[in-house]
Amino acid sequence: MHGSLRRPARRTVSTVLVAAVVLAGAVSVGIGASADADPSTDAGTPDPTLSVSLAYEFLDARVDQFCDGEGRCLPRSYEGGFFTDLPTWDFTPSFVYDDALVVIAYTARGLPDDIRRAQAIGDALLFVQENDPIGDGRTRASYEPHGIRQGRVEITGPGSFTGNQAWVGMALTRLFHATGEQRYLDGALRTAQWIQTNTADMVRAPYGYTGGQLEDGTSLEWKSTEHNSDIAGFFTQLAELSGDQIWADRAAVAADFVAAMQSGDGHVDTGTLLDGSTVNTRPVPLDSQTWTSLATGDARYDAAVDWALAHLVATDGQYQGPSISDSDVSKVWFEGSGHLALALKLRGADGDAARAEALLDSIRLGQRDAENGDGKGIVATSTDGLDSGFGDLYYASLHTGATAWYLLAAAGDNPFALSTP
Repeated sequence: MHGSLRRPARRTVSTVLVAAVVLAGAVSVGIGASADADPSTDAGTPDPTLSVSLAYEFLDARVDQFCDGEGRCLPRSYEGGFFTDLPTWDFTPSFVYDDALVVIAYTARGLPDDIRRAQAIGDALLFVQENDPIGDGRTRASYEPHGIRQGRVEITGPGSFTGNQAWVGMALTRLFHATGEQRYLDGALRTAQWIQTNTADMVRAPYGYTGGQLEDGTSLEWKSTEHNSDIAGFFTQLAELSGDQIWADRAAVAADFVAAMQSGDGHVDTGTLLDGSTVNTRPVPLDSQTWTSLATGDARYDAAVDWALAHLVATDGQYQGPSISDSDVSKVWFEGSGHLALALKLRGADGDAARAEALLDSIRLGQRDAENGDGKGIVATSTDGLDSGFGDLYYASLHTGATAWYLLAAAGDNPFALSTP
């Protein structure tokens, strides 16, 4: 947990960097403003349909790069810039959070090759789950895809963090929903049972789920708004697919924890301190505002989305969009632009469609013009060095997770809910 009392940032790379060393045109509508103009009519804006197609091409190449003889694949999460700019350094680990997003983005479009690639990743996630050294249903934060290509499990991020487990679970429920193949539901249920057995806290109010475990089995006693949002979405999906009401009841516990984190001005705090009860109020992250809305569909979080528009939107050159938290609003976090755009699309209040399209247009400009880009994938941030506020820096490097969030936002597909078959 990189010096924070929130959770390990499952998207960032600080812990895995250490492990790897040991192991070897301007947006025409303001985002926060109400506007009737359609920014997609700007002559300088890339074509949305072509942009989506190119983004899928980026993911296709990443997925196909590291596969074993059985057709299991894991894409590297980051490429270019900071992660490959030294002659002796090529950072290749695959974060399971990113992998889950890629799976869900493929199911959102649902072409035959999309489902094939989604299953290739899903089967790799089942493989690392089944072959974990502890073998109790958990997965780890990240893996080395070179290992997968050789048919073995090589763990690069050994922590078992609750939010990661829930995202793996949501990828597997999506695959079961899309294919009907029982192994995906079985894997999702194993993941869910690990969460319930190892992280449920019904002793310290507000009740909910704690942060998971470190490599040595030490439990992380804080509770995260983000993690509990993940669980609310995941367990709701499990209840729907399995028909077992217990998962709906457990989803309600997680959702109640999230509600307890909402402040008087509408924003949602990051979670608790180590005592599991005292609210951790700084910094205030974007995903606690957007994921609460996406995971629960509860109108009370409209105020949280509005708070994010008012307090977290950054302008960096031609790019405009949210930062990670209120600690640093100097750069745009394109991953966050994706889930903020999606939350606005699904909310559908007055002006939300224009705001969402402005965010998507800024992502498309980044796809075309950003430093370290390739014209297809989406870089994590508009420029290097965005401070998360939780002890991590983010970089303008191509990122599978940011690309997948863009595709989900463009499609209006909520990863916290099962798509329409």
